[in-house]
Amino acid sequence: MPGKTLNIALIGTKFMGKTHSNAFRQVDKFFDLKKKPVLKVLCGRDEEGTKAAAEKMGWEEWSTDWKKVVHREDIDVVDVSSPGHLHHPMVIEAAKAGKHIICEKPLANTSKEAADMVRAVNKSGVKHMCGFSYRFAPAVAEIKQMIQRGELGDIFHFRAAYQQDWIVDPNFPRVWRLQKKHAGSGALGDIGAHIIDMCHNLVGQVAEVAATTQTFIKERPLPDDDTGISRNKRAGKKAKKGKVDVDDAAVFIGRIAGTNTLATFEATRFAPGRRNHHTFEIYGSKGSVTWNLENMNVFQYYNSADPGHVQGFRQVHATDPGHPYADNWWPPAHIIGYEHLFVHEVYDFLSTLGRKNVAYPTFDDGLNCQKVLDAVEKAAATKRWIDVK
Repeated sequence: MPGKTLNIALIGTKFMGKTHSNAFRQVDKFFDLKKKPVLKVLCGRDEEGTKAAAEKMGWEEWSTDWKKVVHREDIDVVDVSSPGHLHHPMVIEAAKAGKHIICEKPLANTSKEAADMVRAVNKSGVKHMCGFSYRFAPAVAEIKQMIQRGELGDIFHFRAAYQQDWIVDPNFPRVWRLQKKHAGSGALGDIGAHIIDMCHNLVGQVAEVAATTQTFIKERPLPDDDTGISRNKRAGKKAKKGKVDVDDAAVFIGRIAGTNTLATFEATRFAPGRRNHHTFEIYGSKGSVTWNLENMNVFQYYNSADPGHVQGFRQVHATDPGHPYADNWWPPAHIIGYEHLFVHEVYDFLSTLGRKNVAYPTFDDGLNCQKVLDAVEKAAATKRWIDVK
């Protein structure tokens, strides 16, 4: 990769395609990079939609042939932001072509696929990142540093929930995220993956789980367009229906490897009023923290060492100089948003391509998460504790 630029190929034009496109456009405007990303080619499924997306989001070229794109000699980084069932073949092909790879979460639909992907990138020697974007919130990154410094002491409990409500309406169509062959699982893999990875990121690996899952609406109208997660999608009452074969909600408990930490998790798309409610609570021998994505710039901190007359949770605004990533944005309390997490994600990846050791989530983290997802499904099916292999 000689020169001062990195040519990017992005596969995916919808929700994640937009977030990643914006990140590549913005990252060098706020962060110093030795090599500037060039939005070289956007790849999608249909010509008309892909062309329009490329023009709108600032890509130089567009294509509907992802295999041809990943083998182009002028491409340095391939970003896989397609539906889940396509991650495996696209990553394998990109690794064979010697491209550095960013892949959205969950990394794959099964642990076997994820393991194949890890072997492929290790064999080719390319750099790889799995897109667990919430790690890159300044508040989350600050909490991780606090835990590493021992400021919370021994961790007793990790509690996390990811709650949404966009499919409560039974007339919401059966989009690809509601089909196992495309998504692997439902709320479990889509949003449960985030809270599993958050646990791994902050307190340690889940070693065993017990779980239950539920599909509340087992048939849905077949859609004309199977993309997107808009709450406004509706199908007519006379539309043909198809089976929903993934979970609508998953609730599970776990133990953290090598510790006495207990963990509880809830992932659901059936929590009316919860648009994107991603929260976690961590309770330790020296203190506690809580965080909520819907108020992502702040977190609550309790310090057990405070004098009794002033003890209580305090609000920490993670926007001051010294907080992770904060120096590159606005003055204190001038908040950042969801899209900025992807800018941080892209920055961490592009700025460390020459390093052996990296701090961002790799495909190994994606595989570890997938192992837990598989164990949760098995635990729910067998109604017993399952070791995470």
